[in-house]
Amino acid sequence: MKQENNILKWFDNELSQKEINDLKQSDNLKTLEKIAHYSSQLEAPKVDAQKALEDFKSRNLSKKETKVIPLNFKSFLKIAAVFLVMLTSSYFLFFNNTKSYSTEFAQTKTLTLPDNSEVILNAQSQLAFNKKDWKNSRNLTLDGEAFFKVSKGEKFTVTTDAGIVQVLGTQFNVKERDNYFEVQCYEGSVSVTSSQEKVVLTPGKSFRVVNGEVSLGSDFNAENPSWLAKESSFNNVPLWQVINELEIQYDLKIDATQVNTSVTFSGSFTHTDKNIALQAVTIPLKISYKINGKNVEFYNYDTK
Repeated sequence: MKQENNILKWFDNELSQKEINDLKQSDNLKTLEKIAHYSSQLEAPKVDAQKALEDFKSRNLSKKETKVIPLNFKSFLKIAAVFLVMLTSSYFLFFNNTKSYSTEFAQTKTLTLPDNSEVILNAQSQLAFNKKDWKNSRNLTLDGEAFFKVSKGEKFTVTTDAGIVQVLGTQFNVKERDNYFEVQCYEGSVSVTSSQEKVVLTPGKSFRVVNGEVSLGSDFNAENPSWLAKESSFNNVPLWQVINELEIQYDLKIDATQVNTSVTFSGSFTHTDKNIALQAVTIPLKISYKINGKNVEFYNYDTK
């Protein structure tokens, strides 16, 4: 405190000679001299008090009128669009927990689900599930065809437009195309529920619905569906369904208006050679075909 008083007295030139000598012995003198030098350079701004008073009296003290900017329709649409984008982005960021996968023409895709179950999607197929609820409910939706290797655990459900498949831990194939639904069990047991019937499949058994009609498919002894080996196999399947699969695997547009597409076909075609595949289907049925790019025309031998 004494030192602070001496500093103040030094600024006011009130120190005695002895106090000045004591201050010179300390480390504070140089700092104080610098402060004194720079403070002497400062000059307080000069204020004309009379002019300031006159300026204050002449001010317009009335409240300024608020300026209103009209909002035209185009401006409104722009603002609404920005708001909609922000709202949509927020929804997908915070609320949309759907995980989805899809395949294109002639494409397959192998997926690993959160419980380490494996799914292989065939061409032109879509699979989706809620990743947030997965631990509590192993539910998926499928549009197309997929082979499932399900890890053991709680009930595993695959929902399609044509029916519902439920298992605990097994291997099975589900095919759902337009007017065609088929489930094949390769391991364990599979519960299939359609609008027409509910069945439980064991290994080597299949269930099929074609144009709304139920038919228990023929028994089989394969370990995996043939399409995993790049081949599509059929057992008494209508030709229109075989044509649909050809289009999916080769990205073709097949015109079959000149042939009977309700006849059944048993056989297979490869996914690696278009001409061999077309021959594998048409020769047994005594059908000819013409190729023009991605367009193919089926016709009977005696019509050309």
